[in-house]
Amino acid sequence: MGFKKDFLWGGATAANQLEGGAHEGNRGPANVDFMPLGKDRYLVGTGKMKMYDFDDQHFYPALTAVDFYHHYKEDIALFGEMGFKTYRLSIAWTRIFPNGDEKKPNEEGLKFYENIFKECHKYSIEPLVTINHFDCPMYLIKKIGGWRSREMIHYFYKLCMTLFNRYKGLVKYWITFNEINMILHFPFVAAGISFEENENETQVMITAVHHQLIASAMATRLAHEIDSNNQIGCMLAAGSYYPETCKPEDYWKAICDNREIYMFADVQARGYYHNYALKWIEERNAKIDFREGDKELLKENTVDFVSFSYYSSRVSSSDLSKGNQSESNIFASARNPYLKESEWGWAIDPLGFRSTINELYDRYQKPLFVVENGLGAKDIIEKDGSIHDEYRIDYLRQHIQAMKDAVEKDGVDLMGYTTWGCIDLISNGTGEVKKRYGFIYVDRDNLGNGTYKRIKKDSFYWYKKVIETNGINL
Repeated sequence: MGFKKDFLWGGATAANQLEGGAHEGNRGPANVDFMPLGKDRYLVGTGKMKMYDFDDQHFYPALTAVDFYHHYKEDIALFGEMGFKTYRLSIAWTRIFPNGDEKKPNEEGLKFYENIFKECHKYSIEPLVTINHFDCPMYLIKKIGGWRSREMIHYFYKLCMTLFNRYKGLVKYWITFNEINMILHFPFVAAGISFEENENETQVMITAVHHQLIASAMATRLAHEIDSNNQIGCMLAAGSYYPETCKPEDYWKAICDNREIYMFADVQARGYYHNYALKWIEERNAKIDFREGDKELLKENTVDFVSFSYYSSRVSSSDLSKGNQSESNIFASARNPYLKESEWGWAIDPLGFRSTINELYDRYQKPLFVVENGLGAKDIIEKDGSIHDEYRIDYLRQHIQAMKDAVEKDGVDLMGYTTWGCIDLISNGTGEVKKRYGFIYVDRDNLGNGTYKRIKKDSFYWYKKVIETNGINL
């Protein structure tokens, strides 16, 4: 049986972690431009420290990233050589509307993405476009507070209308917001939110995410109106929580932690806020600012597919004070003694991937799309210029096998699979480049030094065979 014939194999990137060219093509400044490398990155990302202007004390990796802006033809040719069926990328909002509130879009930005999509089609690669991948015009953050303001819906709708009309016939797969649940963990990155002293932070985040959910429903409706071929997905940061022990308190904590992951995707896929979500919000002295027509809009405009990222599973403990905390990423988790961890402390769990896929399919009964999965690791260039990244191949092989099991043995409807960072890029969490994910090495260090030359790793040739055989040859 295996994967369907038209299974969409490919890779994934985000504009702010890949493009660079921040001051070219009339692009305006965005929140993610101000995310510095180093210890302050987490404070800025979580909204605890305001950084609305550049300074001389920090390095800002997104400004140059890996310079896809000037290398996109070369990079897409390499994706074509690997046999990609799809390439997931995102639009930099401020390339289209530099401030976010202009009357007319920036033609140079529109042309840039049009050229990219045409280049993809040259190699029979179907673009999968994330409209908003951690990207908010800095002008709108300063002017109206980013997604705190309901006005943002209007500006986002205008962006969507511009994109859907301009790229009709070039793009048919769209994702509205990347990892929508990340607003609870990295609010400045996810929604342009920095907190004021003593305010109810949960209220601010819930107000912002409600605005995004309304904007997503409006975009879904608009996409279907403009082109009946359009397919729209939601996207969440997934990865199931296990209870640390069979102690009932740990099991209950795992249920609550998993619900927090699904809370907003529930709205996009089911069309309403689940009762547990309403209670979660109420317990934190917050409320949803429903306006007239909101509930109907959400109910009538659910997504066509559910997409998600998966890097590792997590562990819920009713007592994280025991010093058993994992260092993994932005989500709190207890350490899992049964699993190996990556160099960055992420648990490697292929069976957890299969579990997560099944949980999502059971929950939503909609086609699924894995749009991020991969291993961040340090790579070494040998004297002959080769890069032997068998650790990455091993990680991906195990995860693709688990995904295949979910399809063959469990009957999950899976549309496609795009590995994260098919070419090395900036890490969202740390801002580093040395935490590499790609099949293609980019000669650039954490501080932007290097030739930016592209080099194929061993995994490049391995993934090419995987795609050629539709996942049979792993």
